[in-house]
Amino acid sequence: MSARDKILGKLRAAQTPFTDVPPIETRLRVTPDIDPSPVALKARFLKQTALVAVKPWEVADDDAAVVKVMELLAEDDTVMAWDFDQIGLPTLEAALSARKIRVTHPDDGEVRVGITGVDAALAATGSVVLTSGAGRSRGASLLPTVHIAVVRAAQILPDLEAYFERVRAHGSDHFRQSSNIVVITGSSRTADIGQELILGAHGPVEVHVIMVG
Repeated sequence: MSARDKILGKLRAAQTPFTDVPPIETRLRVTPDIDPSPVALKARFLKQTALVAVKPWEVADDDAAVVKVMELLAEDDTVMAWDFDQIGLPTLEAALSARKIRVTHPDDGEVRVGITGVDAALAATGSVVLTSGAGRSRGASLLPTVHIAVVRAAQILPDLEAYFERVRAHGSDHFRQSSNIVVITGSSRTADIGQELILGAHGPVEVHVIMVG
């Protein structure tokens, strides 16, 4: 038996701690309950994104979303992106090709813009939830200076608890298989040095949310 097996064996044999803790009957949510109607959720989400320095763009449909993406790309000739079927904009690939904009590899530290879809949007905090895995590069929302997230109105949930409730209700296979799960609330920021707020210290300086529908 290896030293590792001996250590694990001792841990498994140890008495389970805190066996007398009573079950939680009523769980308190991190954020106060908000109006769960679709109109109210969308309005709350857009309001909260503005408060965390996200730039929200409301568009009517997929074609308008692609137009907005191309506007934000400006003169870029490369972009980092999830697979197009994961972003959910059917004509985006053709639009990029027409402008001769190529999708670069997911560890390109020089690319300016990253494009992703989202798993959910949280109205309470203006956050977006992303899981990474096949076709969903983690770098697309982390490495570029600008992150463009495509959000559909139907993806807006009240808060993080609602997201985990949905995960449990629909099965957690996708959740468990994801290599990374991240909740993004605004641009990357830190005030570690001299309490001076610096944007983009550990990720994008700009975050754009394109709200479709």
